[in-house]
Amino acid sequence: MSSADTKTSAAQQCNLVLGFDAWEPYQYVDVGGRVAGLDIELISGVVKNIGCELRYKQGAWVDLLADLEKGDVDILLGASKTEARQQFAFFSDPYRVEEFSLYIRKNDKAQAEHESLGEFVANGGTIGIVADYLYGAEVSNLLDDPDTSGLFENAIMGEINVARLLDEDIAGFLEDSFVGASLLRRKALSELIVAQGIIIQTGNVYVMFSREGFSQQQLESFNEELQSTKESSGYQDLLTEYAY
Repeated sequence: MSSADTKTSAAQQCNLVLGFDAWEPYQYVDVGGRVAGLDIELISGVVKNIGCELRYKQGAWVDLLADLEKGDVDILLGASKTEARQQFAFFSDPYRVEEFSLYIRKNDKAQAEHESLGEFVANGGTIGIVADYLYGAEVSNLLDDPDTSGLFENAIMGEINVARLLDEDIAGFLEDSFVGASLLRRKALSELIVAQGIIIQTGNVYVMFSREGFSQQQLESFNEELQSTKESSGYQDLLTEYAY
């Protein structure tokens, strides 16, 4: 059997279902009905290179997580690693780092000068956040401090913080760096809102695999291919493409 025949045979034996919850620019359906996004492009390429084919299933994250535990879904992207999830899922090596950027009004020169969130709020700068998001230790400490907790305003979604900032109800807002860049681009707001420069890294992001439909050997192959991808110029080019 030729190498091409071997690869085709392997692909036929390795058909995986990737579950996704629409979250632009990481995972979404474009105007042509194609599943696209930063995470989709990156991970689908790695999966293809280990000889597997993908089908997609869209749903809510909580439902997809239950499907992965049952084996009805094989892959979930953009996951955080927890002990509870490790009982039913394999985790890849990290494939990117989650980070949040502080966004301010473009003409707000005073707020642009601050070098940390602590300095920003110490000078009375109010910050919009999304309820139930995890922003890391620095933000948690500021939220726990009675002197600074009142300077954070909760919203149910990021778009509300955009409106509040434009209405000058808040001085800035925190948003995932790639999501923020996508939001400003889609809504043509780059002349009104900019990234201030303060960035908070909150941890690694992983691929989750169902233990029901994915083996330890396949995980090892995936991680090897993922490492090769991360070392390539194409990986940084992809991040840059979605960052602006």
